[in-house]
Amino acid sequence: MTQPAPQTGVRVPVGVDTTRASIARVYDVSLGGKDNYDVDRAAFEQILKAAPRQRDVSKMNRRWLHRVTRYLAGTVGIDQFLDIGAGLPTVGNTHEIAQSQNPDATVVYVDNDPVCNAHGRVLLETNDYVRFVAGDLTQPAKLLADPDIAARIDFDRPVALILCGILHHVDDELLPAAIVRRYIDALAPGSYVAITHFWNPADGSELADLAEHVQYQFTEMGLGSGWYRTREEIAAYFGDLEMVEPGLVELEQWWPTGPPVREPYPEERLMLGGLVRKPMPTAAPSSEGR
Repeated sequence: MTQPAPQTGVRVPVGVDTTRASIARVYDVSLGGKDNYDVDRAAFEQILKAAPRQRDVSKMNRRWLHRVTRYLAGTVGIDQFLDIGAGLPTVGNTHEIAQSQNPDATVVYVDNDPVCNAHGRVLLETNDYVRFVAGDLTQPAKLLADPDIAARIDFDRPVALILCGILHHVDDELLPAAIVRRYIDALAPGSYVAITHFWNPADGSELADLAEHVQYQFTEMGLGSGWYRTREEIAAYFGDLEMVEPGLVELEQWWPTGPPVREPYPEERLMLGGLVRKPMPTAAPSSEGR
């Protein structure tokens, strides 16, 4: 009988341990990358048993990140990006998209996996505006005080915080919404937060059944994390910040680049994304004319 996967999530980075599947390496498998091992490929094969089009989900998530980054660096003019849970470098990294809009945009990637950091430093840090930093998403105070981050991100100015496909690897006991709140509190007004997350409609539908089945494959049959949460649970991450239209939606509904060429696969529908802005403080009423 197959033994349940160890509880890993974001708590215990796998690093160079080739006996346990790694979040970053399994994602690399899903994107067709080569920085993975047999244990990662085996874990992803378990996921494919429940969700044969899960590779398309990873690609869709990447396209969403590109559209959001292009909007933030281009239309909005954000020039600082903090990408937490960045994983292994791959084609179309956040800094490549941001710097296509603004060559001076600064991007700091953060991951707690030593392998990701080793790859990131080798491949990305030839760019003076890019750094890959070792840090733990679940320890906001420590991460935000990291000297490598503080030297490159000015938290007195607007920042784009990217949490793309990472919070569903944070278990409920760690209170993911409270973790995100600590980051939001540290951001300057005018900052943005971009989040994608696995979604369970929880409505008794076939999609909800699929979400439960895929979650089981993620959490019990190889990777040890990958929770599908309700819309309400995901919305709680954004707090009371201003949601950018069209809101918290299925990823291909968020500013698509054109009309759909096909109906979305069921697996693709089980992921939501949203972008919010931290508002500027309300000016105090003037006392003139009283």
